[in-house]
Amino acid sequence: MSVRVVVGAQWGDEGKGKMIDLMSETADIAARYQGGANAGHTVVIAGKKYVLHLIPSGILQKNTVCVIGNGVVIDPVALIEEIKMLESMGIEIKGRLFISHLAHLIMPYHKMLDRAREKKAAADKIGTTGRGIGPAYIDKINRAGIRIVDLLDRDTFEQKLRKNIEEKNELLKKIYKAEQLAVEPIIREYLDFDKLINPYIKDVSLYLNQAIKAGKKVLLEGAQGTLLDIDFGTYPYVTSSTPTSGGACSGLGIGPTFVDEVYGVIKAYTTRVGMGPFPTEMGDDDLVNLRELGDEFGATTGRPRRCGWFDAVIANYAARINGISAFALTKLDILDTLNEIKVCVSYEYEGKRITEFPSEMRILENCQPIYETYPGWESSTSEIKKFHDLPDNAKKYIHRIEELTDTGVAIVSVGSGREQTILV
Repeated sequence: MSVRVVVGAQWGDEGKGKMIDLMSETADIAARYQGGANAGHTVVIAGKKYVLHLIPSGILQKNTVCVIGNGVVIDPVALIEEIKMLESMGIEIKGRLFISHLAHLIMPYHKMLDRAREKKAAADKIGTTGRGIGPAYIDKINRAGIRIVDLLDRDTFEQKLRKNIEEKNELLKKIYKAEQLAVEPIIREYLDFDKLINPYIKDVSLYLNQAIKAGKKVLLEGAQGTLLDIDFGTYPYVTSSTPTSGGACSGLGIGPTFVDEVYGVIKAYTTRVGMGPFPTEMGDDDLVNLRELGDEFGATTGRPRRCGWFDAVIANYAARINGISAFALTKLDILDTLNEIKVCVSYEYEGKRITEFPSEMRILENCQPIYETYPGWESSTSEIKKFHDLPDNAKKYIHRIEELTDTGVAIVSVGSGREQTILV
């Protein structure tokens, strides 16, 4: 039995797409367990870029079957577009992609509410992608969501949809002063969608449990990152699901006793998108430089990412919350030209040193990072294949991260291509 979970150990955008693609080479199944089309996993193969939002990155390995679990909220438009995009690029999808019949659907009113709430919030906005993810999860928890299985019974589907749209139209009209929705076009659109995805629908929980018991190698894929987790992230500046390793079991319908390893993906520095506190955020000059070097723009939205130095307090926290077995360190090459590099080893708050990540945003917003500064290596790492061939200062930097987090680094990425990977 071999079941691995891959999680983001910062605020997302750590390079999980590449890591999942690499690990999928030896996996029979790759399974996505939460989030929606607000995620963007980028994989570069032979210079060709693939950007995936819903389908697991394992789809790019021809022998890997991919599944989308019940914990994911699915935008029909985004899903169909992604399937067509992959097929146009010569990627075989049929027979290799399965979707849980229990997954909830993102409806047009979810997107409208998402954008309307952000607009109304103005200065207090969360910084969502506007893709309806949060409102879809709200309906799920409120027992008003529409699942794929609901499309099988037209009468039930219409009844639920009419009730939902009546309620949402009241909100859109009276609270947000926005346009309202008509029922009939949505009914037709989603019933047409049902016909398109019917070949992909499966009882994913049953399928995975049978596969694991049969000895198949399974890779469980999260979107976003630990600091965006609805429970353990920088609340309220978080996503609406559970990207930590615990979400893998509930998002796919498998037991925790099946999980063998948890890999945490971290950048050699730190980034985040959207609002919220960010203790190691750089000043404008360093920020612009690192953003350009690292191409730090969102794969889904194109938004520029906020950039900062590596934060060992966050990495330690992620290791604890997820039970991380080893780290995969990405984008080491982005630091190649810097003459000095900083690592945040703790915070200072009201004159006191803090080594554990604070849960109160009021405290985190007022924490000052305490740094250790190291000399850079000022030489290219992008062609290096073996760990011992890395510059001495690069190896010292990695070893210090291991010491500070009490977690080994098993993989080092020195570029976006598959081949630009060092197995430690």
